[in-house]
Amino acid sequence: MNSNFSRNPVLLIHGIFRKSGIFHKMSAYLRDLGWSVYSLDLSPHWGNASIDELAQQMVDYIDKNFEPQQPLDIVGLSMGGLVTRYYLQRLGGINRVQRFIAISSPHNGTWMAYTLWGKGCVQMRPGSAFLEDLNRDADLLAKLNFTSIWTDWDFIIVPASSSQISAAKEVKVSVFAHAMMVRHDRSLKAVAEALSEPLQNPN
Repeated sequence: MNSNFSRNPVLLIHGIFRKSGIFHKMSAYLRDLGWSVYSLDLSPHWGNASIDELAQQMVDYIDKNFEPQQPLDIVGLSMGGLVTRYYLQRLGGINRVQRFIAISSPHNGTWMAYTLWGKGCVQMRPGSAFLEDLNRDADLLAKLNFTSIWTDWDFIIVPASSSQISAAKEVKVSVFAHAMMVRHDRSLKAVAEALSEPLQNPN
């Protein structure tokens, strides 16, 4: 791990069905390594709110908790990765975020989203108008240190390869099951390494 870098505050964005408590182990791990770690509870978190609505909650939280000139690093789990992408690509976040780590995020949708009918779930279906629009200028994310961490053994993101996106550095970990991606030692190590990378394009 590179020690010659300044640690930005890290904001953790949870996914569908879960709240920020899912990051309990990751938060403690990163704090032990010297990061300031923040998280918020998106509401509602059952997929019935649209991803763009949830991204506005990110904006409000960031505006309230950080000075305008404070650069940030963001970790987004699953749907939280798409919420973060909307913040970055559509709400100006790309101008202040330096590192973005998506963990098991359905950048190209997941077939599991067909099992529910909320606005956010419809947006996460493969080929949705929302994803088509967001992926049209996904290359914008190459301005950041963008890392996508995913596993073949993911049964929520179907197919698991939906977590691949060309703008990101890809880190594939051997972790069994979606929920373990924020708890397993391999994932935690991968997140810390991504947060430690020197900036390719400092803002």
